[in-house]
Amino acid sequence: MGTLTFHLEPAPYFDFSGRHIPVNIIKSARAKNIKLKVRPSGVVELVLPKRVSLKNGLAFLQSEQGWIANAVKDIEPSVAFEDGAVIPILGKPHTICHTPHSKRGVWAADGKILVSGDLPHLPRRVRDWIRREAKIQLTLKTTYYCSLIEEPVRRITIRDQKSRWGSCSSAGNLNFSWRLFLMPEEVLSYVVAHEVAHLRHLNHKKEFWDLTEKLFPEMERAKKWIKINGTSLHKYDTTN
Repeated sequence: MGTLTFHLEPAPYFDFSGRHIPVNIIKSARAKNIKLKVRPSGVVELVLPKRVSLKNGLAFLQSEQGWIANAVKDIEPSVAFEDGAVIPILGKPHTICHTPHSKRGVWAADGKILVSGDLPHLPRRVRDWIRREAKIQLTLKTTYYCSLIEEPVRRITIRDQKSRWGSCSSAGNLNFSWRLFLMPEEVLSYVVAHEVAHLRHLNHKKEFWDLTEKLFPEMERAKKWIKINGTSLHKYDTTN
């Protein structure tokens, strides 16, 4: 197991054998006890009840370094949106390439994501581009699957949901993670079909699964891909 070292500056983080492990400290009026968890992205989250001081919270955090080291050792290092980084777009690897003198904005071509403009703006521009492209893809898929069951397309929102890839509200509004755009297209399609099926069945009973499989016959293969590979997608752009 690697060596874990705690640092307070410039913001709380652990150094884990050269890896930067951010610590997110949250004060909660609802929490009754200190809670400690490691997100799939590798971020350590410390939740403190209001009655617990920051000093005591940090002391607790450091006392749990053995547990934290064990929890983060198998999490893949995060991948920032930066020049030279390789990220999947619809399941295919693309290299981020800074092209400062181009005036085209951000676009994908030949296995590259080309980004114009000043280098400090590159992460934000890549992030915005992925969210725009994800919204386009997810809207097209949603429209298609809704047409199959004759349901209207309501509001579609793109988020960075940590615990689920998509959700459907009782009002029929659909929320999707932008990270779906990193998955192979057929897996993205399954997630959309899954959420569209919730427009008819807001549960996970047999009728829901039967409809999902009718909409997307390769359901089991897509579910298996997510089970094996889904967690690894949280390593991308962990600053958000």
